[in-house]
Order: sequence, then structure tokens, then C-alpha cells
Amino acid sequence: MDATLAAALKRAATDVEAALNDLLPAADGAEARVIQAMRYSALGGGKRLRAFLVMEGASMFGVDRRCAARVGAAVEMLHAYSLIHDDLPAMDNDDLRRGKPSCHKAFDEATAILAGDALQTQAFEVLAAPDTHSNSEARCELVLALALASGAHGMVGGQEIDMVSEGKTLTAEQITRLNALKTGRLIQFSAEAGAILGRAPTSQRALLGAYGRDLGAAFQIADDLLDATGTDAEIGKTAGKDAAAGKATLVAVLGVERARAQAAALAHQAAATLESFGAKAGLLRALVEYVVTRKK
Repeated sequence: MDATLAAALKRAATDVEAALNDLLPAADGAEARVIQAMRYSALGGGKRLRAFLVMEGASMFGVDRRCAARVGAAVEMLHAYSLIHDDLPAMDNDDLRRGKPSCHKAFDEATAILAGDALQTQAFEVLAAPDTHSNSEARCELVLALALASGAHGMVGGQEIDMVSEGKTLTAEQITRLNALKTGRLIQFSAEAGAILGRAPTSQRALLGAYGRDLGAAFQIADDLLDATGTDAEIGKTAGKDAAAGKATLVAVLGVERARAQAAALAHQAAATLESFGAKAGLLRALVEYVVTRKK
């Protein structure tokens, strides 16, 4: 990985981790167990790719880093909720996440469901709070955009399609739509969020959204390639589960080499979208290369 990008990713992860720690303080009351499960799932792990997109996009428009970190933390809460629920026996039934026991294994299924519910609602609480942005219109736009990205016509809808498609043969076009909803919409929101925070022109927000859309598509293919070719230790979760469960993936339809070529083409398209931003988008361009070549 490019050293400058590695340093920027680390800095963003540190800032967002601190924001998450502040926004999810430990508790001693009767609800302490669910809060502990929320912290277990949201803190101390993951690439923080979505949060980095928020932070880097915000920096392009001169947004206060503390405000950007709050939005990055909200995205990571929403993402953590989706992973908790995704790992449940009723869905993907995975015992491993980020190299440690999944939330329902570390606690129990009921607590995991509630922890996911609480993380989802708190993400919107954070976005709606005045500390996130002084402009109420900006806060409303963030809430609306994240709701659209994560609901029945976004991430949740994609997860439903993913589950009902197990064991079925889908076309490449159908799988592309599935990926766009399940994974791409949240990454697209993350790329757009900085422009919303910075009150950027609609045209610039649209460009970052297109970048996030193509990056998200490339990311999902890369993730599927890792599942098909990696080990549990390498990827921090159970490898080979897509094929075992009959999941619809582009790797299954196209094969490893054609899927890898498709990811590279999407990455090139994402980088080209940033041309008008010049040097300011250097780290976002570098991120594209990292996404399609990462090993975990």
C-alpha cells in the first residue's frame, strides 16, 4: 500500500475510533450488557474504509475534522449493525468477524439483535445532533441520504436479495444490482457525505457519489475474490462461505480472472471520475488501487 495512503487511513481510523469511544461510553446500569455488545462490535476493528471516505471527502471541502469524524463514526455504527445481523444464524450464520467471535457468539443472539438495533438508531442520532453540523439542512440531508442508502431500497434490500438468491443462478447484471444495494450504497453515501458536510455544489456531490458507486462495486468483487481464494486467518472471517452457501457472486459467474478484470475496470472508472478535483483527490485515487489489490 502507498505509504501516504497508509498514514492517512491510520489517522482517520484513530480519529473515528476516538469518536466512537466517546459516542458509545461504557455503562453500569441494567442496559450495560447491550452497550458492551455495541462497543465490542463497533470498536477496535475493521478497515474503517467507509469512515476514511467521509473524512477524506470532508477534507476536500475544508470541513472541521471533528465534525467529519462524527459522521464517520455514524457510518461505522451503521456498518457494524449490518455485520452483527449478517452474522446471525438466521442470515449468514458466521461465528467469526474481524478475527474474533461474532457478536452473537461473544454474547447471545438476543443481545446481538438488540446491539445491532441500537447501533443503527444511534447512527441517525449522531447525524441529527447539532455537534455534527451547525446547519440543520446539512444534518437533514445526511439523515435522509443515509436512510436511503441503508433501507429497503439500499443495503437491507440487497441483503434480502442475497438471501433469497442462495442456490439460484443469477445473471451478471442481477448480481451487479445486488452488490450495488447490499454494499455499494453505503460506500456511495460515505463518499458523498463530505460534500454534504462541506455544502458543495450538487455537481461535485454527484461526482463523488459516482466515484463511491464504482468503488463500492469494485470493493465487493475484491471481497468475493478474497472469500474464494483466501484463508480464515488472512481475511479475519470464515473463508469459502459464499461457495458453500451457493451465494450469487460475480466470481461464481465470471470466474476468478474475469472477476478480477471487472474489478480493475471499475477501479479505473472510479479514479477517472475524480479528474476535475485534481491533486485534492490524490488519496481517493490511491484508495481505488488499494481496494482492488488488498489481501484482507
